[in-house]
Amino acid sequence: MAEEKKGGLFSRFFGAPKPADMAPPQVEPAIAGEITGNAPQAEPAPQPEPPARASWFARLRQGLSRTSGSLGTGIADIFTKRRLDAAMVDDLEDILIQADLGLDVARRISQAVAKGRYERELDPAEVKGILAGEVEKALSGVALPLRIDAAHKPFVMMMVGVNGSGKTTTIGKLSAKFQAEGRSVMLAAGDTFRAAAVEQLKVWGRRTNAAVLAREEGADAAGLVFDAMRGAQISNTDILLVDTAGRLQNRAELMGELEKVVRVMKKVDPTAPHAVLLVLDATVGQNALSQVEIFGKTAGVTGLVMTKLDGTARGGILVAIADRFKLPVHFIGVGEGVDDLEPFEAKDFARAIAGLDEQA
Repeated sequence: MAEEKKGGLFSRFFGAPKPADMAPPQVEPAIAGEITGNAPQAEPAPQPEPPARASWFARLRQGLSRTSGSLGTGIADIFTKRRLDAAMVDDLEDILIQADLGLDVARRISQAVAKGRYERELDPAEVKGILAGEVEKALSGVALPLRIDAAHKPFVMMMVGVNGSGKTTTIGKLSAKFQAEGRSVMLAAGDTFRAAAVEQLKVWGRRTNAAVLAREEGADAAGLVFDAMRGAQISNTDILLVDTAGRLQNRAELMGELEKVVRVMKKVDPTAPHAVLLVLDATVGQNALSQVEIFGKTAGVTGLVMTKLDGTARGGILVAIADRFKLPVHFIGVGEGVDDLEPFEAKDFARAIAGLDEQA
């Protein structure tokens, strides 16, 4: 009887016929390649070697160049051929606040620069070194890797955030990383409000060789997530990545729907979700602070991913968020490529935002 129930449940998710008003979720199978014919093929022309890919630090530094350039210009204007005084310290604090590093961090950095250095001429490079050191201190406690607990199978990871923050793209990039580590992945298209989001996730599924569970536009997201979790259990999938609809943090009814998704997850696995990652768009600046606060209360955020650091001169917002909320920062992104999302390293970020070279 147990085997019969299991088989029936598997058929329910993966192809058993149903009435039209109870259509099953669409599952995009992993696609390994295209079938080709047996006709002889012409010898392909030799292709030029692709240009060498820049190191992650080089891409990070380039991505943060707008932020580091703005800070560097301000520091040079203040500290070139002048003896340090209280007015210069205040000016430095203003520049750091404008870069969205936050009042408390800006004050600590300014005080660190001033300590024992009044009436001295300071080279801008020296100030940048102090800046990098203080930023690294502020970030070192939150630069934590995302750990997948193999005791939970599937390990359910829910992505949340406002519209346009980059949730779906981040899911695709994470899927590629997990697949490269030898883990099996399923993607749940929980953003049922936008057909484009479902199609985008299907593309990522094909690209990363991951199954995708999807339904028609407007379907109940909680029901889809329930089916995705049961399907991932049956197929013995290692990781289930759940996309959710973008929602403004000030829309109570939309945040209530997110709470419903979490409640439904717990009906299948009381320990789920095992990770809730809030995806933040660095270009929104100070607004990201309220996003962390509200999503943290509603969805139980366990860690952060910050995207689009290459699109802003206010990349310091990550420092302000880390200093205020102490939430782990797992990944940062500085581009659209699949390998432009990398684990967060405090020292690399601190030196890149200060415009310094990589340190051995």
